[in-house]
Amino acid sequence: ILLGVGMVLRKVGSSMVPTCYLIKNGDEYAYHTDSTFKNTIVKFKSGVEFENETLDGRKVATVITVDGDKMVQIEKGDKKSEIIRQFSATEMVADCVYDTTVTKRWFKAV
Repeated sequence: ILLGVGMVLRKVGSSMVPTCYLIKNGDEYAYHTDSTFKNTIVKFKSGVEFENETLDGRKVATVITVDGDKMVQIEKGDKKSEIIRQFSATEMVADCVYDTTVTKRWFKAV
């Protein structure tokens, strides 16, 4: 609700089981999210701001910084949000922070 995302899209998003992966090519990255709902690729250079469209259609200024096994994504639109992804051999944990709301999602490595 805080981001202005409707109930139907929130339900779809919370029930998705996407496949996520990060590919590095030189100093550029591509973060893929594949699901039955929608597939996206976000291409970026670590620490460099770019305009991005979120999965729910919002346009935001985004900076993604990759540091070892951690990827921090800061989005600035009407308000600021942050996604901190921690990668390990067995999982990816994503902490999402928006205003006073914090969520956590776990993704198993395949």
